[in-house]
Amino acid sequence: MKLFELLDKTNLDVLDHLEREVSVPVVDGLHAQGDVLVLPFDLVSSVVRIDVHALLADVPPEGVELVRGAAGGNPHTLTADRNAARWTASVMDPLGLAVAYVENTAPVYLVHPEHGATGIAPGRWLVRRQREHVAVRRRTSFSSGWSGSVLVAD
Repeated sequence: MKLFELLDKTNLDVLDHLEREVSVPVVDGLHAQGDVLVLPFDLVSSVVRIDVHALLADVPPEGVELVRGAAGGNPHTLTADRNAARWTASVMDPLGLAVAYVENTAPVYLVHPEHGATGIAPGRWLVRRQREHVAVRRRTSFSSGWSGSVLVAD
């Protein structure tokens, strides 16, 4: 699918610097879109859980905003053909980075104004924020050192 076709279909938009004739890749594995990661759920299922009371909602063709970027505040919007995908934000992640659990039977698309779009192959996925190390001097009563992390800001 070309980017312009996806944008026409969803009424979403991207910034003018992006080429709209480009084919949107459909990825069947771990990948990133700016400050979010899309991980095969099986990679994290030993530590990340779906809330037992979670209700999976259909992903509508016009999309559902999963998260906004940390820096620019642009949304990462998930869109799918009708009845092709379900999602929930009721995810228990000990790192606190999980945004959504998604299961899809056909490609779904994550659209971002600055990054364009990426396709997600059929499967079960965890969408998670990225975190990066930053040097922060920390002092405790016993020692001092460098550590720290922040969310990736795209």
